[in-house]
Amino acid sequence: MGLAEEMAAMRGGSGHSGRLLGEFRRTALLVPLSEGDDGGLMSGRQGGVRWIYAFTDEEALARFAEARGAGAGAREWEYLSILGARLLDAVIPTVDGPTGVAVDVADEDGSMLFPPVVGIVPDACAVDAGPDRAEAV
Repeated sequence: MGLAEEMAAMRGGSGHSGRLLGEFRRTALLVPLSEGDDGGLMSGRQGGVRWIYAFTDEEALARFAEARGAGAGAREWEYLSILGARLLDAVIPTVDGPTGVAVDVADEDGSMLFPPVVGIVPDACAVDAGPDRAEAV
């Protein structure tokens, strides 16, 4: 099963969080680049968390672009293809503040959030990793 199917299974109540996270880590996601001079990854903020936008395929990215008003004749969106594992383990630690990944956010019934919590992001970046976490493990 691919990531989109694992997300659908999870949303439908028959998924397994371990399989979902494993598939996320193995999947090459499309992450649009921001328009500004910083050349960073496109993200948004909600509830004190930065959410990096990632997509399972070009069609999902196109739906997101359309939802943001980028219709026919709009600029071409540049993106990078990156493994979910690299996004979680190498990119998120470089971002200031709590950061998670929002996958296929334009698809109301097919989106999934991977929040900055223990078991998803490195413990040092997790909002729920208390100072006692290292001793408890």
